[in-house]
Amino acid sequence: MKSTIRLFLSVAIIVTGLGSTVAAQTGPLQVGAAKVDITHFGYPDGEVPITAYEHERLYMRAILLDNGETRAALIGSDTSGLDGVWEIASPLISEEFEIPVQHILMSAQHTHGARMDNAQGFTNAILKALALAETGLQPARMGYGEGSAYLNANRNVIDKETRRWTQDTNLDAYSDKTVAVLAFYDPQGAPIAGYMNYAMHPVTSYLTGIITADFPGAASRHVEQAFGDKTIMIFSKGLEGDQNPRTLRPGTNVMASLSGVEVTGFELVREQVETPFRDRRLEGDVRNPVLDRAFMEWVQAQGMVLGEEAIRVMSHMDRLQDDVRIAGSQMVLACPGRDLVERVPRGDPGTYRDGPDAHIQMGLIGINDVAIGSITSDAFAIIGKKIKEASPLRKTMLVSHANLDTDDVGYIYDDAGAGQNTFQVVQSRLKPGCAETGLVENFTDMIYDYLW
Repeated sequence: MKSTIRLFLSVAIIVTGLGSTVAAQTGPLQVGAAKVDITHFGYPDGEVPITAYEHERLYMRAILLDNGETRAALIGSDTSGLDGVWEIASPLISEEFEIPVQHILMSAQHTHGARMDNAQGFTNAILKALALAETGLQPARMGYGEGSAYLNANRNVIDKETRRWTQDTNLDAYSDKTVAVLAFYDPQGAPIAGYMNYAMHPVTSYLTGIITADFPGAASRHVEQAFGDKTIMIFSKGLEGDQNPRTLRPGTNVMASLSGVEVTGFELVREQVETPFRDRRLEGDVRNPVLDRAFMEWVQAQGMVLGEEAIRVMSHMDRLQDDVRIAGSQMVLACPGRDLVERVPRGDPGTYRDGPDAHIQMGLIGINDVAIGSITSDAFAIIGKKIKEASPLRKTMLVSHANLDTDDVGYIYDDAGAGQNTFQVVQSRLKPGCAETGLVENFTDMIYDYLW
């Protein structure tokens, strides 16, 4: 039964439709995939990479789907974001490759170790990757599967000493361990491409000064190399606004060595190590090659664990489908907004004035019995859990940092998390009581519309 809560919330939530193609027909699936090296965008002039690890290279990846009736594009970027790219790239993609705009899913894996400020360069890379993918279109079968990985943990917790909310590992709060994979195979069973999804914030590289695609890039390259670089694997982020790597010690140690904080061997509290950076009190700034190497190894290890789980899932998919329906829709959810009156110490509650509405762009691409939902911002994992529970399709994947042009929202917290005075909640432009319900109900309706 379709939800009716949208009527109840009509005063608080404004829903704007951006078009849909819900009447699409099925047809024989063809898939092409490619990647383009964009590493040169990530390195400032004069910076020298370590050049020992695959995750130091940055790629723009694309998967093109065609069923003879319509097309869709799944695009993933080894960058922090894709600011300004959607506005430039989406009409060009639609025109040059005959892909409806609502069938385009463009996401950044949000590494904190690569630049993101070249909209035209990234657009060119997307167009090149799609052109290569189009050239390689071939008959394909698709499958979907899920596994799990215990690398992540909730990151919102009350500090035992200060009794304030802080960012640290919280093993008692909700964490989504799902590794979801949408995979495409040629008629002989060889993988053409995969689209994997995991809810963990790529902050391992934060403030380390090392260029890296972080664990998402390491995971993608691990899978691609496992199949002799004849397949493309796109990593996409699940709803991970409150999900960090369970272990941050290697990256925190690098940060500490640069800020003058003593590295003892024990786990350091990251927010305390960040303080000299935020206050511009840096005493170190001398690279420690031993800590750098340990950090890079840890990034590689996380990527290998995720990559191996993706390969395990891909190895056991059955009921592959070669006749598919492709459809998509997009909409904007507008929630009452707020503006922070002044900056407050971390852990303190904020004081706000009423602000303009905050806008969350939502998208859905349906491929047979698989629903891929997308949002522009970082959302808390419990919202993803509720969306999946409400979805009429068991095979529902959620992607954050997608189709982003401008983000006037910040983090999307759940209703119960409104009192967690972490920076994600305090700096969010969302007033409590709108986003969680709006996302759950409207994604559910979008999926029902796709099915009907």
